Parts: sequence; C-alpha cells; structure tokens
Amino acid sequence: MEDFRRTYLRLCKEGGVEPQESVVAQLQETRGLQGSRLDLSGQSLSADTCSVLARVFHKDAVFTEVSLSDCMLSEEGAKVLLTGLCGNTTVKVLDLKGNNLRSTGAEVLGKLLARNKTLRRLVLEWNALGMWDEAFSVFCEGLASNGALTQLDLRNNQINHNGASELALSLKRNSTLEVLDLRWNNIGLLGGRSLLEAVQHNKTLVQLEMAGNNIPSDTLKALEQTIEHNSDRQSTMRESRSRTQVLSKEIQILKDEKGRQFLNLMETIDRQREEMGRSSRSTTIHVGQLQEALNERKSAVNSLTAKLQMTEAALALSEQKNHNLGELLARVKTEKDEQRERQSRERKKEQEESVLREGKLLREMQNMTETNVQLRNKVEETERRCKSQQQHIFELKQELTNSTAELKLRLAQAEDRLEMEKRRSKQALEDMDSLRQKEVDHVNRHLEESERALQERIFKLEGQRIQLEEELSKAKAACVTERAQAEEELGKVRAQVRLEEQEHVASLEEKLRSVRQSRQEVQTHCSQQKQTIADLQAKNGQQSIEIDGFRRRIDELQQELSGKDQEKVAEVSRVRVELQEQIGHLQAERTAQGGLKEKISALEREMKVLTSSHREAILDKESEISSLLEKLRLREAEIQRMREDEAQRASYLQSAILTYVQGSPLGHYSSPKK
Repeated sequence: MEDFRRTYLRLCKEGGVEPQESVVAQLQETRGLQGSRLDLSGQSLSADTCSVLARVFHKDAVFTEVSLSDCMLSEEGAKVLLTGLCGNTTVKVLDLKGNNLRSTGAEVLGKLLARNKTLRRLVLEWNALGMWDEAFSVFCEGLASNGALTQLDLRNNQINHNGASELALSLKRNSTLEVLDLRWNNIGLLGGRSLLEAVQHNKTLVQLEMAGNNIPSDTLKALEQTIEHNSDRQSTMRESRSRTQVLSKEIQILKDEKGRQFLNLMETIDRQREEMGRSSRSTTIHVGQLQEALNERKSAVNSLTAKLQMTEAALALSEQKNHNLGELLARVKTEKDEQRERQSRERKKEQEESVLREGKLLREMQNMTETNVQLRNKVEETERRCKSQQQHIFELKQELTNSTAELKLRLAQAEDRLEMEKRRSKQALEDMDSLRQKEVDHVNRHLEESERALQERIFKLEGQRIQLEEELSKAKAACVTERAQAEEELGKVRAQVRLEEQEHVASLEEKLRSVRQSRQEVQTHCSQQKQTIADLQAKNGQQSIEIDGFRRRIDELQQELSGKDQEKVAEVSRVRVELQEQIGHLQAERTAQGGLKEKISALEREMKVLTSSHREAILDKESEISSLLEKLRLREAEIQRMREDEAQRASYLQSAILTYVQGSPLGHYSSPKK
C-alpha cells in the first residue's frame, strides 16, 4: 500500500502534476486498513491523475480489486487509465459503474479484454457503451477473444438489438464467461432471439439476467430453460468428475490390496521353499551320517568273527524292520497318489467354476444390452407420440385460425346487412329486427358449438398427456429398478469372488499343512532308522568275539547289506523326486491362481465400464425425459393461452354485437314494441 502511494507521488512529481488530495487521502485510508482493495469511487479524477494512475497500475502487484465507480471519467482519462490496466497482472475485479463511457471507452475496454489475462469480474453498470455500434463491436471482439473473464455486468448501457447481435456472436466464441447481466437495456425481440441462438451454442454461461429489455415472455422462458440446462450440465459434469475420482481411488485401493495379497502369497511361498530346502539339507546330512555309520559297521563286521547265531537273529530282526519300512513307504506312496488325485480333481472343479462364472457374466452383459435396447425403443416411441401430438396441435391451430376467419367474414357480412337495413325505409323495421336476432342466435350457436368442439379436443389432449406422463413415470421406475438390480448383482459377484479367493487360500493352506505333516513323518522315519542302527552297532559290539569263525557267511551278509543299502538310497532319492514334484505342482497352482486373479480383475474392470456406460445412458434418458416434459408443459400453456384468447374473442364479439344492437336506432325502435 505504501509503495503504491509513494510511486503515485513520485510519478506526479516527475510529470509535473499536482497530486489530487482526495486520491492521496483515500490511499492513506487503504494503507491503514491493510487490504488488497482500492476504492476510489465518487472521486472526480482528472485526465492527469488518470495518466499517473495508469502508469502506477501498469507496475502494481498489490491490489486485486479496484473500484472506480462514479468517478466522472472523461474520454481521454478513461482511455489512458484502461490502457494502463492492460498490462496489469494482479487486478481481478474492476468496477467502472456510472462513468458515462461511450465510443472510445468501449474500444479501449475491448483492447483491455483482448490483452488482459487475469481480470475475472468487470462491472460496467450505468454507462453508454451501446450507443455506437462500431465501438461496441470492438468491445464484443475483445470479449470473444478473452479467456479469463467469468462475470460481466452491462446493466443500463443503452444496448439495442444490433449490439445484442454482436454480443451474441462474441458469446458463441467465448468459453469462460459464466455470469452476464443485461438488465434495463433496449434489446427487444430481435436481440432476444439472437441471444437465444448464442446461448444454445454456448455451454458455459450459467446465469443470464434479461429483465427490462422489452423481450417477449416466450423468448425469456426459452433463455431461462437453456441457462438451466447449462447449469444442470455443469452440475452433472462436476458430479461425474467427483464420481470418477472416487472410483479411481477405490480401484487404486483394490489394486494395492491385491498387490499386498500377492506379495504375502509370494512371501509364504518363499518361506515354504526355504523350509523345503532346509529339510532337504537335513535329509542329506542324515543320509551322510547313515553312510558313515554303515562304513563303521562294515569295519566292525570285518572285525567280527564270533557269535554268528546272534548276528543271524539280529539280521532277521533287521529284515522284519526293513519289511515294515517298505510297507510304510508303500503307504506313503499311496497317500501321495491320493493327494495328486485330489489336487487334479480340485483343479478340474476350479476350471469348471471359472467357466461357469464367465458364462454368468456374459449372460448378465447380454441382459444389460437387451435392457438398454428396450429403453431406447421406449424413448423412440415417446418421441413419436410427441411428434404426433405436435402435428395434432398444429392442425388444431389451423382449425382455430380458419374458424376465426369465418367468424370475421360472418361479422363483416352482418355489418353490411345492418348498413343496408339502415338505408332502407322504416317500414321493414320489424322484419329486420327478427332477421338480426336470428343471425345473432345463429352466430352464438356457432360460437358455442366451436367452443364445445375445442373443449372436447382439449380434454382429449389432456388425457393423452396424462397417459404419456404415466408411461414416463413407469419408464423411470423401470430404469430405477434395473439400476438397483444391476448394483445388487455387482455386489453379489464381488462377494462370490472374495469367498472363492478365501476358499482357494484355505485349500492351499491345508495342502501346505499336509506337506508339512508328511515331512514330519519322514523325519520320524529317519530317527527310527537311526535308533535301529544304534541298536545294531551295540549288538555288533557284543558279537565281535563270535564272528571269527563265520567270515564267509559274514561276507555274504555284507553283500546282502550293501544291496539293502542301495535300496535305501534309491528310496531316499525317490522321496526327493516326489518332494520336487510336489513343489512344481504348487508352483503351477500358484501361476494358475495368478491367471485367475488377472481374469477376475479384467472382469471387474469390464463390469465397471458397463455400469458407468449404463449410468450415463440412464442420465441421458432422464435428461431427454425432462426435456419432453418441458415441451409438454409449454404446449399445454400454449393451448391454455389459445383457449383463453378464443374465449376473450368470443366474449368481445358477443359484447360488441349486443352494444351495437342496443345502440343502433333499430334497437330503440324495437324496444317499445317488445
């Protein structure tokens, strides 16, 4: 604030201009308030002060709102001041109310709007911008090229229909103006029609004030309807943007959750791999220990020479134990085969369930498309009915015009007859009175019959309108029910998918538990073998004295033991191969689960796209239905107005005929005879 005042005083000194005391005082007050608004309203600014203020505004970066209302600006001062504001980048609100701006002011305002990119609101109330068409056309060109102004006040600017047409052309090109005030001008019928055409092309104008412009009520209603349509369109666009943002956030949250679940599954699988590797390492260590023990036993057997009978008994016991081990291995193999069969059955079931889900989703999509086609057919039928009603109304209008023309012709004929009867002699007064009464009765009867026919047609049209409204309400209810059903089906599909994922995870956990149990059983097996080997070593230590005489038999026994050892090694290798096969099956199941998850996500995306398109179609149908209802309302108002006009015309004709009959000399002569 202080910098603005200092620069103003400095520029006044440099230009040799005396600073205006009222302006300095106002700047001092604004400095005390510490605000971003400069209020110079009511100050009679001279041309020199305007030139200095223009130079200050060109470099100012403090004020965002400037009020110069009722400052009595001259043409030169306004030109200089507005050219200085062209280069300003901070002022967003400019008030030029009551400054009597004319041709030069309008031209400079057009340049200001064409150059300035920060002005949002411009108040030009109580000026005379519309008196010169060429200058106002320059102003309209600047408004058309402006891309920042959102509010414009042009009240009491003497704008005629030519200026309104220029303003309409600028509104067709402008895409940022939202509020326009044109109250208390001279726009008239032609200007109102041109503005109506422009507003129909412009989709951003939300508020338009047109009171006091001598515009017919029907054009004003059409303007209000188009503005309401634009506001509804803006609100729907905002709602759609907010909905898209919410849906994108939900989709991102679901993606994050699925990513977390996938990472957790990968971590569990990695842990299982590590545990399997550890178990395989421990088994290899145990096998090495067994081999070492066997080597030690071979050395002990070489030293054993005595007690062959005890060794034979021990060998028989070992054969029984080996047989038991073989049975246990056979049981393990059968259990593994059963597990493989179960896994294959579960895979087949999962594949069948996925095929059934895909079929259900395809059927639901087909049902949705069929419902959309039915809705479109219903809307086309309503449009056809509206067109037929419009044609019927046009025919009624033509019949009304024909009836009015006939009535006028009959009235002219009656007047001619009355004039002929006046010219005649007084002898045929009674005959003429009777003829006149007959004609009046005939005209009244014809009018009553025409009114009855019109009332009957109006009742028929009202019945058709009521039927159309009932059909529209039914269509709306059907649309609402279909939307609710679609949302319920989407909820059910999501719940089913979640339950299936949970069941699949539970089945995988059960499989992992079964694998762990089998591993524990193998470990217990190995521990039992270790115990048996320890027992054999102890017995061999006791029988070392008796083995000396039976070396040959011991050699044969050694050969048999080596064959059994080879069988044991082969069985261990088989167990390893089976474990590796189980790991491969688990990995294949994990990949299949990932593929199923991807399919589920793709189906969810398709369902979301279908729901969004269905919602958009429903919104379009609702807007079309509302427009049809508005058209019906307008047609009803026109019919009501035509009915009232016809009733007024009939009453006027009847009153005119009665007054003519009563005021004519024939009526005076006939009244005493009655």
